[in-house]
Amino acid sequence: MSQQDPSAAPQDDRPRGDPWHAFGYIVSGVAFYGFLGWLLDRWLETDFIVALGIIVGAGLGIYLTFSRFNRALPPGQSHEPPHDQN
Repeated sequence: MSQQDPSAAPQDDRPRGDPWHAFGYIVSGVAFYGFLGWLLDRWLETDFIVALGIIVGAGLGIYLTFSRFNRALPPGQSHEPPHDQN
């Protein structure tokens, strides 16, 4: 059985972003704005603002996720992992 040299593997083979950050943005947006909607429902004696809060929170969470993981790289950097030039 042959041993592989760990330095021969690409150095940057992991995903660019942590999926738990995306999950956290969306869940926290739904929870926070849903809670604000629930408070406004109690205060104004309505029953629809909580649904609006949940939808707005999910939308903002998706927006934050998209904007975080699609940032432009600084000049001189590439999305492609470096290639070995032997």
